[in-house]
Amino acid sequence: MAISFQPTKDFSRSADITFNNMRTYYEYYSVDWKQPKILEQIFRLENWDIIYDGKIVGAIRLQFDFDGCYLRDLQVSEEYQNQGIGAAALQETMRIASRSGASQLKLRVFKISPAYGLYIRSGFTVSGEDEKFFNMVQQINY
Repeated sequence: MAISFQPTKDFSRSADITFNNMRTYYEYYSVDWKQPKILEQIFRLENWDIIYDGKIVGAIRLQFDFDGCYLRDLQVSEEYQNQGIGAAALQETMRIASRSGASQLKLRVFKISPAYGLYIRSGFTVSGEDEKFFNMVQQINY
């Protein structure tokens, strides 16, 4: 099965993927973060669809600053998780960040998220934390 990426066209559908994936975290931490709020926020970001076997199964959202790229969101629909799609999306994210001239890729992940393991396996290190999140970073090698 082929994994590919394309710029997001249907932002509402993309926001639905995030809301459905993140709902348990929002409930766990009592975060009032509904689909319209997600939709409002993602318009400000660089958005990519993750395509698997011709179907949109996830989303990548990036924000660039003076020295790096911030991975604001990496979502893979639940039924497609644990198939290497997240790892491939993370590699694509590194490629996009590198191409933009970013020196590092940064992200924030809920401490209870299994994605933390993916980020560690992919070479990210914890650069800080609070009660809910790990802040993580990886240097980009050209």
